[in-house]
Amino acid sequence: MHQYIKLFLLTACLACGGLVACDDSGYSVDSGEFVSGEISSVAESSSSSEKNLSSSEEDLSSSSETEISSSEQVSSSSEALSSSSIVTIRTTVTEDSLELFYFGSVKLDFPADSFMTMFEYGDMITVMIPGYDTVDVPVVNSFGYVTVGEYLLLVGESLSLEVSYGEAAEAFGIVPGVEFPIEVIIQMKEKYGYRGYMAMHSYLSMAYEIEAYPDLTVEQFANFRMVKTTGMGDGKLYRSSSPVNPSLGRNTYSDSLAKVAGVATFVNLADAESYAQTYKNFANSYYASQNVVYLELQPSFVNTQYKVGLAKGLRYMIEHEGPYLLHCTYGMDRTGFTIAILEALMGAKPDEIREDYVTSYKNFFSVFDNVQEALPQQQVELIKELVITNLKHSFKIQGVDISDIENVNLADATEKYLLSIGMEKSEIEALRNRLK
Repeated sequence: MHQYIKLFLLTACLACGGLVACDDSGYSVDSGEFVSGEISSVAESSSSSEKNLSSSEEDLSSSSETEISSSEQVSSSSEALSSSSIVTIRTTVTEDSLELFYFGSVKLDFPADSFMTMFEYGDMITVMIPGYDTVDVPVVNSFGYVTVGEYLLLVGESLSLEVSYGEAAEAFGIVPGVEFPIEVIIQMKEKYGYRGYMAMHSYLSMAYEIEAYPDLTVEQFANFRMVKTTGMGDGKLYRSSSPVNPSLGRNTYSDSLAKVAGVATFVNLADAESYAQTYKNFANSYYASQNVVYLELQPSFVNTQYKVGLAKGLRYMIEHEGPYLLHCTYGMDRTGFTIAILEALMGAKPDEIREDYVTSYKNFFSVFDNVQEALPQQQVELIKELVITNLKHSFKIQGVDISDIENVNLADATEKYLLSIGMEKSEIEALRNRLK
């Protein structure tokens, strides 16, 4: 529940302009090249930033720094910008146990208004927390500009490193008992590198009636399909929007299609059993007569709750006969990530995972004037990378490197990931046997 509280409270404090410094802390900036303004400068800026990021911790520490006291923040920042010298910020994590260890928000001791003289919404930045982790994140002023599971730097009245629907502190390994101060280093990764994703959200409009989707089949409207990637057995695994939740207007279609396919075991990633049973006509559904495991997971793929729930759901599949159907509400985010894990385990290539993932977006979006239009190809390509990003983050936290995902043995890497979240090798082999 506190995930929802955090989302509400953080969103409520956002401001589109006139940001106010949140404290009087001093801070420092490292000298270096700063490319501003034009999108055409992105390649040069990115190349420069990547070169800087390859430096060791000692290199960063030995960089020339400009110390700015609280009374000099605005004028000094302006002078620094005019000389085009700023790419790196050094600060610390705010020592606030409520934010860190209850909400999971990693707030930073750096004034938001000063930060926004150096960076802009839609920039991609690299956040380094030495001894913990390094991630590339977008600069945004709303959770609405990111999809579930993504890392972000939220800029409101203060700066806060977040995971959408998740807890960044736990993801980084910042737990009760850690020693402060915790150093944070921020560098420009790519100027305006996230603006395409921000624009993407204007296309993510949908409808609840099948009449708004004249070019889709019933299966596509219900986001129902067999998983057919490399290594997956025919008729073994399906995915869909919820067969019981009526909120999207698709449940009866999904339920009927599951019955036709002979689905024997459902994995419900979204609901508690007691809540699912309150849905209208639940008792009369095909779903209610089959094997169902209810996991009630938040889409926070890097956090413990999801990993524990994932292992529980996969064990349920091992213990029960297929065919299997995985779903959440849309069958898009939690389902998309979990299906990607299974596809990767069975031998799917990254492009197969991308194509299956983006199919759900094509099935729901984009609806304007109550008629679906095809998603622009540029947006399709951006969406494909969302699942890859979430896989990379989730595997990395478990000590499994798939950064070179096009060349890594993804099936072996996925087995290591599943072992790291508590599954046994024999269970993983049994799962493969169920799905092959």
